[in-house]
Amino acid sequence: MISRNEYLEKLKHFKDKELIKVITGIRRCGKSTLLELFIDYLRSIGVEQDQIIQINLEDPTYHEFTDYLKLYDYVLAKVTSDKKYYVFIDEVQVIPQFQKACDGLYIKKNIDLYITGSNASLLSGELATLLSGRYIEIKMLPLSFKEFVSAHESMDNYDRLFQKYLSWGSFPYVLSFDEIDDVEQYLRGIYDSIILKDIMARKKFPDMLMLQSVINFMLDNIGNLTSTNKIADTMTSNGRSLSVHTIENYISALLESFIFYRATRYDIKGKQYLKTGDKYYVADPGLRYFLLGQKQSDNGRVLENVVYLELLRRGYDVYIGKVDEYEIDFVAVNSKGIEYYQVCETVKEKDTLVRELKPLEMIKDHYLKVLLVGDIVPETSYNGIRQKNIVDWLLEK
Repeated sequence: MISRNEYLEKLKHFKDKELIKVITGIRRCGKSTLLELFIDYLRSIGVEQDQIIQINLEDPTYHEFTDYLKLYDYVLAKVTSDKKYYVFIDEVQVIPQFQKACDGLYIKKNIDLYITGSNASLLSGELATLLSGRYIEIKMLPLSFKEFVSAHESMDNYDRLFQKYLSWGSFPYVLSFDEIDDVEQYLRGIYDSIILKDIMARKKFPDMLMLQSVINFMLDNIGNLTSTNKIADTMTSNGRSLSVHTIENYISALLESFIFYRATRYDIKGKQYLKTGDKYYVADPGLRYFLLGQKQSDNGRVLENVVYLELLRRGYDVYIGKVDEYEIDFVAVNSKGIEYYQVCETVKEKDTLVRELKPLEMIKDHYLKVLLVGDIVPETSYNGIRQKNIVDWLLEK
C-alpha cells in the first residue's frame, strides 16, 4: 500500500474539525485506500474499532440502502455512546438525496464525517447549498510520478520508470501487474466503469459510440486549443452529425467524472480570463496510451499533460497563458503568487530553445519562470529563466 502522504496529512489536519471531509476524484485513484490509511492512523492513536463506522455504497452488502434515511438510521444505530465516532461513506453519490443524510450526521457533535465520490456534481448541487462553509474538499488524483517511484525502491533508473509511468499510467493498482496486457485489461475496466456507470447511466445519453468518438477526439488533441465548434466540425467531416449543445453536454459529463480537466486561458498583460480556446488534459496518461496508442509526434503534449496534473497536485490553479501573440503553456497560481511554465520534449536545436524561451521573456514581472524539458541535462538558467529536466522536477518535492 503506497502512502499517499500529502492527502493523508490533510485528513489528519482536519480531523475532529467541524467540517465534512469530502474526497473527490476519478474512479480507482485511491480514495478508498486513503480512507484505510487514515483509519490505520486513527487506530494507532487509540481510537477503538467500535468508534469507526465504514460503509462502501458500491459493496452489495449495503444494497438495502435505497434512500438517505436508511443510510442515516444505520449510522445512528451504531452511535451508542457519547464517544467520538468516525464515519466513512465511500461513493456516497450512489444514494439518492445523500446530502440530507450528510447534513443530519454533520450536526451530531460526536460524529466526524468523511465521504468520497467519483463525480464533481457531488458538490455542485444541494450538498453545496446545505453545507455551505461546512465542508472541505480534498481533490485526489492518481499517483504522482514521485509516488510511482516510491513503489520501485530497488530501481533507480528514473528515466526508464518515467516511460513506464507514461504507458502503464498512474492508477495505483497497475503497480500490482507485471505484464502490459494485464494493465490494458485493468484500464479497460476503469474506462468502462466511468463511461457506463458515471456517464451513460447517470446522464442517460443515447449514443455511446458518439460519446467515445468525442473522447477519442479530446485525447488526440490533448494540449491543443479546443472548442465545441471544432469538435462538431470534425465529427461532421467524419460523417457524424453532432450538435454543439450535445457536445457541451458530453464534455460537461467527462469533466464531472474527472476523466478530463479543463484549463482556461488567461491574458497575462490584460490580467483577464479569456472566454475562448480552452485546453483539456486527461487524468491519467495510461488511459490515453491504452485508447490511442503512442504516437511519436505526441510526446511533447503527453509531457505537457503530466506537468499540468502535477501542478494541480501541488495545489495550484492552472491556466493557459497569453502574452501578446505568444502562448505560455501554464500559469500556475496559488496563495503565494504566480509561476510560469513552458514544456518541451527537447530543446537541443537552438531554434527550438529560442522559440520556447521567447514567451517567458515577454513576461516582465519577477515571478518564477521555468522551462521543463525532456532532455537529460543539468539545470541551467537563461536570463533568470530556469531550465530543468522534467523527471528531476517531478521528483523534487
